[in-house]
Amino acid sequence: MTANPRPAKAMIVAGVMSGTSADGVDVALVRLSPSRTAGDAPKLKLLSHSGFPYLKAVREDVLRAMEGAAMPAAEFSRLNWRLGSVYATCVARACAEAGVELPISTAAAEKPVKKSRKVERLELVGMHGQTIFHEARRATWQLGEAAVLRERLGVPIVSDFRPADVAAGGQGAPLVPMLDFCLFRSPTKNRVLLNLGGIANLTAIPAGAGFDGVLAFDTGPANMVVDALMAAEFGKSFDQDGKIALQGKAMKGVVSLLLGEPYFAATPPKSCGREQFGAEFVQRLRKVSALARPSVADLVATATELTAASILDAYGRFCWTHMGQRAPLAKATELVAAGGGVHNATLMRRLTEGFAALGVKMMTMDEFGIGAQAKEAVAFALLAWLSWHGLPGNVPAATGASGPRVLGKVTC
Repeated sequence: MTANPRPAKAMIVAGVMSGTSADGVDVALVRLSPSRTAGDAPKLKLLSHSGFPYLKAVREDVLRAMEGAAMPAAEFSRLNWRLGSVYATCVARACAEAGVELPISTAAAEKPVKKSRKVERLELVGMHGQTIFHEARRATWQLGEAAVLRERLGVPIVSDFRPADVAAGGQGAPLVPMLDFCLFRSPTKNRVLLNLGGIANLTAIPAGAGFDGVLAFDTGPANMVVDALMAAEFGKSFDQDGKIALQGKAMKGVVSLLLGEPYFAATPPKSCGREQFGAEFVQRLRKVSALARPSVADLVATATELTAASILDAYGRFCWTHMGQRAPLAKATELVAAGGGVHNATLMRRLTEGFAALGVKMMTMDEFGIGAQAKEAVAFALLAWLSWHGLPGNVPAATGASGPRVLGKVTC
């Protein structure tokens, strides 16, 4: 951990996130400022959130890379630079829409900055990049050339956040728990944060817990398996509102069999991605379901049930004990859900019912003033601000790293 090289100051920061679903780019514009109390979390205000879908050709190339397709080095290099250009365009458009100025003019902004109110200026970007390979504690690779964003936007870019944690013996994931702790810790309530992206992850913060009391880990697939089935069978990127799952019948025996996969029982800290739950896992789901002759809707319903069951199992297996409570859990436990999966009504209904049986009140991030889809982008804005000021961004209790680390690489 390095000494703080810059006095902490208020800044407008863009957080840029493209997750394991590989469906597009989220940009959050966030005002971050230091707390008046030394040692406290910085103050954070979300100014705007914008989502930009990948072009079909870009998504296809990203998925090929993520699924381990044999690709020459030239294709990886071109994709890295292409994604840098995509992210720069998305940030410029988000700034134009929100009335936030860039230090330099850019053709990527589709309309001029609004002058009807006080003009804010972008000062920093935190770019997660597109993960194409992640092997906990050994290697991680995110694409998106930071130099392209620096040239196009005219501000410093913090990128490649995961390697510093991995080098310190950590999983390199999840990194969102830093935001969870800053925003949701409570002296009187247990708080559990659930993110439903391509992968699902939980952050458990017991009432009154300090930094070292945070438990966070990936539970398994959230939207990833459902999305793959929808793409293969319907040419759709997701099951809108969970309508297809609602038409089918979940095969409980298949779900129980798949929950026997070693990952689900592994003790945190742990993280996962397409390496565990990508194309090969989807084929395994099809294979073990074949004898039942399921309809496509049955397969989607089964994948949806697997997501819900694995999250509930992980909560009961790991979070319950961690929060030091006996059954039934106290009603002071609140679960706050975020991510694209909150728009899947079938999945949310199943989770709400399952957590209600445990005495856990389930809410969404929208109720706290941050859109469900914006959370991870907001998290990387926060991590960039911390890195810029020489402050650690990982949560060692969550990732398993040997200690706090300043994350990311700065391109000035």
